[in-house]
Amino acid sequence: MKPLRMRASKSLLFVTLALMASTALAAPKKGAPPPSKGTPSKGKGGSTPAPAGGSGAAGGEVEMDGGDSGAKPKAGGGAGSGAGGGSAGGGEIEMDDEQNKAPTDLAADLAASDAQQAAAAKQGPTVKTPLSWKDIVVVIRKPFLKVRRTELNPFVGTSMNDNMVRSYSMGGELAYYLTDVLAIGIEGNYYQHVFNEPFDLVARQARRLPTVNQYNWSGALDFHYVPVYGKFAVLDHRLITWEAFFVAGIGAGQSEVIPRDTKFPGFTNFLIQPNVGAGMRFFLAKWVTLNFGIRDYVFYDHFEPVDRSTTMNASAADAAAHADGALINNIMFQIGVSFWLPTSFEYTTFR
Repeated sequence: MKPLRMRASKSLLFVTLALMASTALAAPKKGAPPPSKGTPSKGKGGSTPAPAGGSGAAGGEVEMDGGDSGAKPKAGGGAGSGAGGGSAGGGEIEMDDEQNKAPTDLAADLAASDAQQAAAAKQGPTVKTPLSWKDIVVVIRKPFLKVRRTELNPFVGTSMNDNMVRSYSMGGELAYYLTDVLAIGIEGNYYQHVFNEPFDLVARQARRLPTVNQYNWSGALDFHYVPVYGKFAVLDHRLITWEAFFVAGIGAGQSEVIPRDTKFPGFTNFLIQPNVGAGMRFFLAKWVTLNFGIRDYVFYDHFEPVDRSTTMNASAADAAAHADGALINNIMFQIGVSFWLPTSFEYTTFR
């Protein structure tokens, strides 16, 4: 009886180990369908252990499904099958819609953009202008040209340095510009005078009348030179173009002696008058400018003799022959408006 008990013990131990291994392999995951029952195989001890390697319907296979998360499979998805199953279960990983889109082509997008711009450009008229180095603008053109134009400048003026007699002038100048900076012109002035307050004060306080002359007219041949040109903004709204110029010329004029005693006649003097001056010109339009300037007319004048009486230098000829002379600077401030002919101009040089 001893060998039989040992055999029975070994058979029982073998069956127990086989059942434990079968249970571990055949235990399904939570939520998985129960394994299908196969044909039991009789073993020793009457137990029916599950086979170690199941078929496609074996319950011991690990399946990918959504059982753990509690999500239901999508419509159309079948139940999970074994390792050899052909249908997709609810636990399959699906791709997003953005990943399923076709990738964009950069070259195609650029070509479409160029085609759109070309279509927009063709809608309007296209003018082709030949380009050259002449079209490169470095400094803008002057907005006013004077070359081969004539300036007609009426003006008025007043003396600045004679405290006895104030002289007022009305005159005009006609100038032709050979270039944009050089011009030649002629001018004429007609004068009127008034006595200043010191004239009466000297007569009352010193008991004698001062010796003075008045100016009747003058004319000159002038030369103009324009070395300075510029512009400035008025209240950041409008640009005003201006230029500075110098004037020099030679001319003639006439002065007249104002007798201290009205019973004696006066006399006139013919004067050689060189002149120099400077001024500024502001351009209001292509044919109108506003001018300001100072002119110094230099000449040698003759005055009534101080010892004139009924017995000496009574006549105008005698008084002129014995007249006292002095070098005079007649400084005049002038303001005028110039009109330019022709009224328009054309650019003939490159920009």
